[in-house]
Amino acid sequence: METTGTKKLTLKEKVSYGLGDVGNGFMFDMGQLYLLKFYTDVLGISAYWGGLVFLISKIFDAFADSSVGAFVDRRNLGKRGKFRPFILFGSIPLAIMTVISFLAPDFSSTGKIVFAFVTYMLFGLAYSFVNIPYGSLAASMTQDSVDRASLGSFRAIGSQFAMLVSGMTVIPIVSHFPNEKIGYAVGIAIMAAIGVIFHYICYRNTSENIVRAPKADQEKIPMSRLFKLLLSNRPLIALCFVCLFMVAASNLRTAVQLYYLQYNLKNTGLITLLSFTSVGIAVVGSFFIPTLVKRFGKKKTFIIGLIIGVAADAANFILPANIPTFLVLLSIGSLGLSFALGLPWVMVADTIDYHEWKTGERTEGVVYSSYSFFRKLAQALAGFIPGVALGLIGYVPNVQQTAETLLGIKGLMFLVPAVFNLIACVILIVVYNLTDKKYKNIIEELKVKNSNEKLKSA
Repeated sequence: METTGTKKLTLKEKVSYGLGDVGNGFMFDMGQLYLLKFYTDVLGISAYWGGLVFLISKIFDAFADSSVGAFVDRRNLGKRGKFRPFILFGSIPLAIMTVISFLAPDFSSTGKIVFAFVTYMLFGLAYSFVNIPYGSLAASMTQDSVDRASLGSFRAIGSQFAMLVSGMTVIPIVSHFPNEKIGYAVGIAIMAAIGVIFHYICYRNTSENIVRAPKADQEKIPMSRLFKLLLSNRPLIALCFVCLFMVAASNLRTAVQLYYLQYNLKNTGLITLLSFTSVGIAVVGSFFIPTLVKRFGKKKTFIIGLIIGVAADAANFILPANIPTFLVLLSIGSLGLSFALGLPWVMVADTIDYHEWKTGERTEGVVYSSYSFFRKLAQALAGFIPGVALGLIGYVPNVQQTAETLLGIKGLMFLVPAVFNLIACVILIVVYNLTDKKYKNIIEELKVKNSNEKLKSA
């Protein structure tokens, strides 16, 4: 089976692909938003152990992604395709592990810690078996730059929509039950079940249009050689390090924003408005990604977005802390970063084609999982850094903070993310070498090469 990506994608296909990330979010976001609080308040383990569960599990996930990527690449093509079956069948065990992660068995203190480690690691493994094929699917749907930009846009919108709904619905569901132990189990089960439905819609309404059939006489490529080949993929390496700094910046800001609202602005009630504003602007900005890519190209659009975000954060750090200035500058920064956050998924798909052109091997799973490895590493570091940083700046809970500590919180909120995003921008400018013109030439060469191979085998 081998098809090509010359046909234009329909709106239905693009929306359905984006809904796949809604399904992902309805499970993944549960851990990001609620699991630490569940560990400390319901399961009954300390914040230290809860943080350690996140750190070690994310590092485990990063290595699991690489193994899953290699497994997916070696899989023979089936009647449902190469990637879509994982989205269909993998969503069930993922939903089950999401719910199990939010159970609170009556174990000993040590037993509860072990239970948290085991269940969250298994959740991460189940998530890899869905998310790696889902991310790889974009590269197999189309090779058209604008269509790929649209897929990235709809994925970003789906991700933000899932975060918004997850943040609004779970706690109200939990509060309807006599105790949080039952409430979390029911609330998370509802979200996971809906997530499975969205995964099915994604599976049902998408198709794989660029699939290389494995050669019958081709030997399996050793993992060592696969990863050696990846080192020759300069644009992929650039994106991995861009992702490392950009995701760390985003997650670090999320981790400290409540501290900034409470102590610097003295208004924790802003968190709801902040969520609506940042998510709403991110969704609006994501709609403009295809238009901007058509006008400036992917790399320039990415750089523009990062520069806007860096400038807004720098201004927020320099100017005195007040609510109107904070909201206006944060909105501007969120708009710019929405361009940047939606494009990596598109550009990773381009590096898959680049990898095939340079090495002769089309390994969607390994390429995408390499990128995912760096995202997980960034998430692990961003989950661990805030606790250390707050200690270094002299933070003491629930007391009036010193001027030095307030400046430190402000720096963690704005200055550190600005520096991280600036580093990401420099890496993108200096190292990433896959221009739209070069990518177009690569696609033409691949089409000629694959046509010749089909003629030889005919």
